Amino acid sequence: MTEETSGKRQFSDEELQDLVASSDAGARTPTTRWVALLIGGVALAWSLFQLWIAQPMLWFGAYLPVLNASETRPLHLAFAIFLAFLCYPAFKSSPRDRVPLVDWALAIVATGTVLYIFFAADTLSRTARSGLPTDTQVIIGAVGLVLLLEASRRALGPALTVVGAIFLAYAYYGEGWLIPDLISHEGLSFTSLITAQWLDTAGVFGIPLGVSTAFVFLFVLFGSLLDKAGAGNYFIQLAFAGLGHLRGGPAKAAVVGSAMTGLISGSSIANVVTTGTFTIPLMKRVGFTSEQAGSVEVASSVNGQIMPPVMGAAAFLMVEFIGISYVQVIKHAFVPAVISYIALVYIVHLEALKKDMKSLGEGASLPRMLLNFFIGFAVFGVGFTAMIYLIDGLGALVPALVTPIVMIGLAAVYVWLVWIASRQTDLTPETLEEKSGDIELPKVADVWKTGLHYVLPILVLVWFLMVEQQSPAKSAFYATALMLFIIVTQKPLKAMFRKGESIAEQTREGLWDLVDGLIAGARNMIGIGVATAAAGIIVATVTKTPIGTELAGLVEQLSGGILIVMLVLIGLFSLVLGMGLPTTANYIVVSSLMASVVVSLGAQEGLIIPLIAAHLFVFYFGIMADVTPPVGLASFAAAAVSGGDPIKTGFIAFFYSLRTVALPFLFIYNPTLILYGVDLTTFTGVAHAVFVFVVATFAMLLFAAATQGYFLTRSNIAESAMLLLVAFTLFVPNFWLNQVQPRFVQENPEAFAQVLADSPVDTRLRLRISGPDFNTGGQTETTVSLSVPEGDGATRMTESGIMLRPDGDGTVLEEPMFGTELQEKLANFDFYSDEPVRISEVLGPNNSRLPAQIFYLPALLVLGLVIVLQRRRQTKPAF
Repeated sequence: MTEETSGKRQFSDEELQDLVASSDAGARTPTTRWVALLIGGVALAWSLFQLWIAQPMLWFGAYLPVLNASETRPLHLAFAIFLAFLCYPAFKSSPRDRVPLVDWALAIVATGTVLYIFFAADTLSRTARSGLPTDTQVIIGAVGLVLLLEASRRALGPALTVVGAIFLAYAYYGEGWLIPDLISHEGLSFTSLITAQWLDTAGVFGIPLGVSTAFVFLFVLFGSLLDKAGAGNYFIQLAFAGLGHLRGGPAKAAVVGSAMTGLISGSSIANVVTTGTFTIPLMKRVGFTSEQAGSVEVASSVNGQIMPPVMGAAAFLMVEFIGISYVQVIKHAFVPAVISYIALVYIVHLEALKKDMKSLGEGASLPRMLLNFFIGFAVFGVGFTAMIYLIDGLGALVPALVTPIVMIGLAAVYVWLVWIASRQTDLTPETLEEKSGDIELPKVADVWKTGLHYVLPILVLVWFLMVEQQSPAKSAFYATALMLFIIVTQKPLKAMFRKGESIAEQTREGLWDLVDGLIAGARNMIGIGVATAAAGIIVATVTKTPIGTELAGLVEQLSGGILIVMLVLIGLFSLVLGMGLPTTANYIVVSSLMASVVVSLGAQEGLIIPLIAAHLFVFYFGIMADVTPPVGLASFAAAAVSGGDPIKTGFIAFFYSLRTVALPFLFIYNPTLILYGVDLTTFTGVAHAVFVFVVATFAMLLFAAATQGYFLTRSNIAESAMLLLVAFTLFVPNFWLNQVQPRFVQENPEAFAQVLADSPVDTRLRLRISGPDFNTGGQTETTVSLSVPEGDGATRMTESGIMLRPDGDGTVLEEPMFGTELQEKLANFDFYSDEPVRISEVLGPNNSRLPAQIFYLPALLVLGLVIVLQRRRQTKPAF
């Protein structure tokens, strides 16, 4: 394909929107009025149902029935599976302007099998869930499973359907020539299989579907309403106004615009098409090839999936799977996501330098832009902090009036911001297209005032999540409630302030925007609802078969016991499993299978890996499937916009995303990068977090420069290698310190009780445990970390759950006390075998070690050498 040919767009705007619809909302648009109204009505009813079950017992809640989780999950899936068969054609050749009779039949039968779980809940608790399923229940469950997999195939493609079918076959057969002996089992009976997967509460109707019901829908609906109100366009225009004038500005605007839309979107493909329609043509105008322009858009759009607070719904799943608070998930995910975006902006900047690209219109200074950004960020931080103290003060003075005062104040601020917006010309996508044709980008002064009221619901969301420490569901409900109010009132308020428009007409438009937003939110949830239900098949199989506990052994065999090789294999496995899956299903599958494997294999190598780090590791690699050929859906969408080659676009996008590939390895070996162990409630902890962020950002920029082959000027191989070395040292300084000084000091295992009694409170001891494996009988070993509690020696021993008995050859470990953390970690050991389980090694912290940061000095000297070498050849400014 020649450059001239590849530069032409292959699809019109309508076809691009159809591409998004076919993947996110269903490609079928029936021409029969009553069918279209039925689909819209069911979608609208689904959104209203979700708002009903999410409302936190407001004054009107007393008049509404209350449903528990076992009732809401089947209803949630019933809406999703009914709409899946009506909105998604069975094949590419299937009609899109009507619903065939067979799809009506499948929709009704599938919905009936799901609603049976709702209406027969009491019967199921007495029969199937007590181990006595009836033949009718088994038939209903089998039909439901088959139709769920078919709905998954239609809405998501064949990947999840194939994976689900393989796991069902594995659970049923248990052994065979394709199943390694390590994970083989006797196999489940057909009745047991259907009971576990459909009739029980831990399969299809388990935690993943529960998260989709309770959290995910509200956030998707919130994003849909925000976008329908005009926030998505506002963010894109603001990014162009702020960054479009820089060298390579459209690409930088694409990155920042995708970061902001990624906050409210759960779809990589929607991000690509929404922002790419404007950014890709302008990137090509300043000198990017079609493939490079598409790749920048892909890399930035996919990165939206790792950006808090939504993270493609993975954040809420992590809360359930790991058992930590939502705020903790955001804390751990924030630094890697932000530095990844900063590095992508820098990569774009380096590409612009390499090609000596000009700016669109009058040029601007990147350092000045960054300074303005940090000043604005600081002002916002001060204002937000002042608001916290103000509301706390009101709570102390007039606690009963805090809520009404805050609501009145919020309403007043909203009206004021809409008044400011009404004095400006409304921004539409066409505005940007017209201006870009004359290379006259919008100015920040003209843009920022037009949509400040869109920030209010985001502030409300952050406030309830971070300050009030409310649940994600409650926080999303309040933010969505404000968004409902905004979408209805913003147009009539503007009409009233402008005095030249019909208030009644604008009110009607606002109401239609509300209905359209509610319907769009529900249709965007069809794939996620079906995906979380189908992913429950994998979760149930993992819990009912040995694969969950023995997969670690299989990976260990393949890797030869070398941790870095294990991590590479797990990354590749997560990447392959993620191909063709949406972010949510992708994360459920890879985390169910691989997260515990990362932790257990790390423990066998003496590396204590936090569970959140393991989950983020598999999540990062899972979302890279949206980039990587041959399946990379986002790359194909970007190529459709740019007119470039999709495979080449995917490879370039993967190259741009190397920083996203490197980050998981870095925070596995240095969990401080995800602020693990950093207390943000103290000034010292905040200062530590800021230091980690600054150093990690600097290191990531150097990594980007090394992989792009350009720093102050084009780099040779030696200079790139030195930059990589400096970046690695800044990321993981402990690596070099470990070569010089041991991390731990050996303690006597036989005197463990005395070591525990003598150690200071909160000291972390590492215990090497060896003994017979419960499943195989062979010898195994692992490393566990034990935090020393308060109290005397006997109290500490009791609280830790450790039970010892002396032995001539060392200290024998009895089964830890039930319910303790140690009992869970050592569940794979056989404490009743003839061979005892022993504490073979006790390691305490080496308090005489040098600070690891001392290795920053030689790293900075190497960086200085690179700067000196490149300054001699530098012919143009690096910024």
